[in-house]
Amino acid sequence: MAGRRRWSTEEILDAAAEMLRTSDTESFSVRKLAAVLGTDSSSLYRHFRNKTELLRAVADRILLSAMDGYRPEGDWKQRILTMARRVREAFGQHPQLAAVWARYASGGTGSRLIVDETLQALRASGLPEEQIPLCYHRIAVLIAALVASEAGFATVPPEEHEQGMEQFRVAVLGADPERFPALAHFARDIRPLGGDREAAFEEILAVQLAHVEALAGTR
Repeated sequence: MAGRRRWSTEEILDAAAEMLRTSDTESFSVRKLAAVLGTDSSSLYRHFRNKTELLRAVADRILLSAMDGYRPEGDWKQRILTMARRVREAFGQHPQLAAVWARYASGGTGSRLIVDETLQALRASGLPEEQIPLCYHRIAVLIAALVASEAGFATVPPEEHEQGMEQFRVAVLGADPERFPALAHFARDIRPLGGDREAAFEEILAVQLAHVEALAGTR
């Protein structure tokens, strides 16, 4: 009797990424992945100790794809903006994994490439050396939060999205002006959280980079 096929680490990650295109991380399991591959869970645990380690590895591949072909161009702010846009776009294609990255982070090659380039860009900003790690952390937290938040909206089924929009319209446009005077006043200009995400991403990140620039300018 022929033995079961031995799957490589890359093939396992490919299969996991494909599964996660149509399912969320909560319902994903090593057992289900093993079934798709026609093997048993124990064979996969030779590559990854647990589900979290596997998900981290898949998320890191998204970061690695985001850095594929990247070349540092422009000033330090442009370098960070370009990387942030690449990460946002990459996780936009795999929204289920954005929350994994934001929650567990990753120590893989993709993550290290992004961390290193961000630190190099911050060095080029003129920041004092002792301020660079803290500024990096603030930028990393901000990007992860924005990407994960946007991905959360992307995974909402259409019918739930429409229900949410209806609740938004009722809550905002129907706000009692006596109890919620400011909300009633600005109601027609308030946008739902899922709207205009790209512009919000750019503007929020630009504010953080302007703060870094101000710190560098006080040196």
